[in-house]
Amino acid sequence: MTITSTGPEWTLASQPVPYDDAITAMRARIDAIRAGTAPEQVWLLEHPPLYTAGTSAKLADLAEPDRFPTFSAGRGGQWTYHGPGQLVAYVMLDLTQPHGAVPARDTHTYVAALEAWLIDTLAMFGIAGERRANRVGVWVADGRDGEAKIAAIGVRVTRWVSWHGVSLNVCPELDHFSGIVPCGIREHGVTSLRALGVTASMANVRERLRESFGRVFG
Repeated sequence: MTITSTGPEWTLASQPVPYDDAITAMRARIDAIRAGTAPEQVWLLEHPPLYTAGTSAKLADLAEPDRFPTFSAGRGGQWTYHGPGQLVAYVMLDLTQPHGAVPARDTHTYVAALEAWLIDTLAMFGIAGERRANRVGVWVADGRDGEAKIAAIGVRVTRWVSWHGVSLNVCPELDHFSGIVPCGIREHGVTSLRALGVTASMANVRERLRESFGRVFG
């Protein structure tokens, strides 16, 4: 389903999207954005259970290579899990143009804005998301080992059009993360809205993400 409005086009996938299909669709879209034949897009979806390797992924961090399908993502970062209950937002923007507080051609500020977007969204559910130095993504206090990751960020920019994006753990099976070392960080775990006691629906989280996007990206 596609929702049109000012700003990027928002597309909601009604069924889990195979990873290869997502990559193919994103490649086509960023080519069209660059050519001026399609608008920018934020694509919200879930994937079937799978592991993806970013450009910094280490084979030793894939603990269970036969558990789920694995894919080379081509984005920044290390190993990431995707699966049902995790909301993925693929963000395809023309970064030759400013977006809110993000200046043109500034990938560092763009990544920081993605973090701000997630933190602002989590705040609407009463969760204090935080940044950590040298750890891209969003972290929360989990009451067990001190902190855990609730949202991951992995981006790629091709000729100044962004693709890939963010993933927010709403209610995934957290045990599925045990087949990898998520983002190469062994000393901290992962968590979700549900694990933190928030029973928000996926539809509600999508709505809050869209609401927050305008505040961060203009």
